[in-house]
Amino acid sequence: MKYLPYLVAVLGISSALSLVVNTQSAQAQVAYGSYVGVGPTIGLTDSIQVGGVLAFRYKLLESPISFRAQALVGQNTAVVPTVSYDLPLNWQTDAYLGAGLVLTGGNSASPVGDKISFALQPGIDYVVPNSNTVLFGNAIIAFDAYRNGGGAAVSVQGGVGLRF
Repeated sequence: MKYLPYLVAVLGISSALSLVVNTQSAQAQVAYGSYVGVGPTIGLTDSIQVGGVLAFRYKLLESPISFRAQALVGQNTAVVPTVSYDLPLNWQTDAYLGAGLVLTGGNSASPVGDKISFALQPGIDYVVPNSNTVLFGNAIIAFDAYRNGGGAAVSVQGGVGLRF
């Protein structure tokens, strides 16, 4: 009986230590899931060009890397495949930076130029809580994007997507 207080203290300390040792710290993860979405696009260089965008994101599980592709439709169509690094801001939101190519053809300019060029794509994805809805927004900066005169092209797009 005289050892009972010591036994209770040892059991209490060992219980507290087991909680500390077995508890993993909480850490924000990249917004989960791939999606397909649609929305408007605005080409800001050359002349203002308004069109539509079809966006696709394939998220690699347990990795902050995504494969993305966007089809921008304006006076001409451009497809922009990119690989992005996703940075979680909170449980529903990630910012990202992608690098890829602008693939376009034809004689008229798309919202991101009229020739094949290198592109950077900064953006943000927001998953609406308790739903499969994603709100996305990004810019595409295409370098040496025009056949006559080179120069960069910039477009801004956003929209709504459905996670799968």
